[in-house]
Amino acid sequence: MTPKNKGWGGIAVAVGVGLWLVHSGSHDVTPPMPSAAEAFAAGPGVHTDAAADPLAPSVPVRLRIPEIRVDAPVMGLGLGRGGSLEVPPAGDRNLAGWYEDGTSPGAKGTAIMAGHVDNARGPSVFYSLGALKKGHRIEVTRRDGRTAVFTIDAIEVYEADTFPDEKVYGPSDRAELRVITCGGGFTRKTGYQGNVVAYGHLIGVRPSGRA
Repeated sequence: MTPKNKGWGGIAVAVGVGLWLVHSGSHDVTPPMPSAAEAFAAGPGVHTDAAADPLAPSVPVRLRIPEIRVDAPVMGLGLGRGGSLEVPPAGDRNLAGWYEDGTSPGAKGTAIMAGHVDNARGPSVFYSLGALKKGHRIEVTRRDGRTAVFTIDAIEVYEADTFPDEKVYGPSDRAELRVITCGGGFTRKTGYQGNVVAYGHLIGVRPSGRA
């Protein structure tokens, strides 16, 4: 199941409003944003790296992004009453979410994961998402004991009113992953104005117990 486009629009506000920046008065210090060099060079759908065969579906339980020191448990997310994606509790700064009615990470299709960029106490799980580069790795450990390893194809930032729903959430014929948090412009009145999105695809699988 892929959420309807109108429902996904709510994610731009839902995963972070800059509470730490507002409360601390640090509105001149914002999370790292991806450079133009990390965007798609030829547009999404142009596959330049080898992809691993998709796995059978399995619930993700942990997410690791070594380059930005993310090592977080994963909780399932649904859609809220207004059709937007639910988000992890803001009070837990080290918790990622996965849209559990969609594709599971490593299975064929587009898996969606989201998390906060900050809360009132400081940076949260995806604060440094925009610092990632093409070729960095994202690892998702699943309930079946296997770890799906993704390579990053691009990191892009979008303003809320031009968020490309189909590009981000559309179907894929291979195992792909999107990791999303707040980003873009920031004001103390309205918070973050958009989102940072990391695009990745499956390149390998580690069996249970292997580091």
